[in-house]
Amino acid sequence: MKIKTFRFGYDQEDTIRLDKFLVDCLVDISRSKIQKLIQDGFVLVDGLPVNKNGLKIVQGQLISIDLPEEQDWHLEAEDIPLDVIYLDDNAIVINKLAGMVVHPGAGNDSGTVVNAALGKWPELNSVGDPERPGVVHRLDKETSGVLLLARNPKAYNWFVSQFKQRKTKKAYLALVDGHPPTPEGRIEAGLHRDPKHRQRMAVALMGQGRSAITEYFRIKQFADHDYLEVHPLSGRTHQIRVHLAYIGCPIVGDTLYGRKKSSLPLGRFFLHAQQLSICLPGEKQLTMFKSKLADDLSSQLLELQEQQRANI
Repeated sequence: MKIKTFRFGYDQEDTIRLDKFLVDCLVDISRSKIQKLIQDGFVLVDGLPVNKNGLKIVQGQLISIDLPEEQDWHLEAEDIPLDVIYLDDNAIVINKLAGMVVHPGAGNDSGTVVNAALGKWPELNSVGDPERPGVVHRLDKETSGVLLLARNPKAYNWFVSQFKQRKTKKAYLALVDGHPPTPEGRIEAGLHRDPKHRQRMAVALMGQGRSAITEYFRIKQFADHDYLEVHPLSGRTHQIRVHLAYIGCPIVGDTLYGRKKSSLPLGRFFLHAQQLSICLPGEKQLTMFKSKLADDLSSQLLELQEQQRANI
């Protein structure tokens, strides 16, 4: 993703809302887009990330905003197989493979889940964001497991509302380097975009950033690793990866937030979306969708278990 940075100084005596100031400076960009960029951490005030649209800026402050360059691509329907867990008139639930990007973007204009889904369900073209039709939540490229798509606009709004209100329940499986301080725990640390490395997220100072909560539970302990079940209670970008690294236990194979060289011979990081529980349209009870641990991760886990038995 190419980024273009704009910097502005504020020289008026009266205070002004941050979003209003940037709208006045960037007349070709809508207020809603400006607000989303602020919330996603693309705006700095005096060098520090902020995420409040209504923040009052004062005379002498320096505001910078990173604008991702618009990409010109056309969404193509492609004949790519998908592992479908569940399908009805409202929802498509798949088991996403590791290495597959959810939707087209810079450097990934084909071979995505969206390209594959459009090849099977062309009606998705009219659902949700036209750049990522049907997508109500995302998984990182290297993360495997349960992924939900909405099949019509009404279902899209229904699902998005549950994610925003934190009414969904998610469970991930992760293998980490080292051992958390306790067998189970709760990590509460706000996140924002790293001002020095804009492709990364980082833990923010207390009271800053977007609130994020992650709970973890040890399933099995190995000599140098812990196998965890992880429940993100919020849905921030890279949340699980950043939070586990924050407590000194980065995910095995995560070279962005953990060791530069993986401690185990994996071709990706060890993170799998095992469960998603959500209310289907018109229903009051949560429906749980599950995905078994991906084969490459399962094989690595089995190898660790065999090594542990051999050392007993």
